[in-house]
Amino acid sequence: MLFITFFIGIILNAMGYIPPGNINLTVAQLAINKGMRQVWYFILSFSCVEVFFTFGMMRFARWAMSDINPNEAVSEVRLGTLVDCFMILMFVVMGTITWINRKKVPKTSAKKEDKRSGSVLYGLILGVLNPVQIPFWLFFGNYVILHNWIETDYLSLVIFAIGSGFGSAGALYLYAHFATFIQEKFALSSLIINKSIAIFLYVLALYLIAKQLMIIF
Repeated sequence: MLFITFFIGIILNAMGYIPPGNINLTVAQLAINKGMRQVWYFILSFSCVEVFFTFGMMRFARWAMSDINPNEAVSEVRLGTLVDCFMILMFVVMGTITWINRKKVPKTSAKKEDKRSGSVLYGLILGVLNPVQIPFWLFFGNYVILHNWIETDYLSLVIFAIGSGFGSAGALYLYAHFATFIQEKFALSSLIINKSIAIFLYVLALYLIAKQLMIIF
């Protein structure tokens, strides 16, 4: 049963990172501009945060879904709207930073010192500032619990959370590997890729804005 719980954690969280978002696009950008070693530092630190975050959300899931829903108002503002507003701000900021740095040439160095602390810290920060995972685990966490796919004792939830960490790490690694493959296959410059990522982040922000406007009107 614990193996199944671990496997469900891997599959479920990996599925959450299939759609393009700020996390997997950041990984793609790191892979192209700084190399796979920096990607691994980022992924490992991010996934460690993801394990603790998943455990906390799974403990919270049943109570939250019974008493809170994304359409509930907090000071007359929908909870889903608050999450979308935060994501819009994050997409715009990250898109702007990427656009400003689009012409910077990736620096390659033969030195052993690769400033891994920067990628580790970046992974920790984005692991904490990842509000899109809140509605994801509120829905899917409650779903797997109510359908008795996993147990809710501490050991089972710890195994599930560790599985989710492996799931996010695997999905993000595939994104990074795919990004470097695309760059090498089509001989794309870092300028083109950085501009494409920045534009895509802006598009995601515009999509969320349009979504909220449709809800309002």
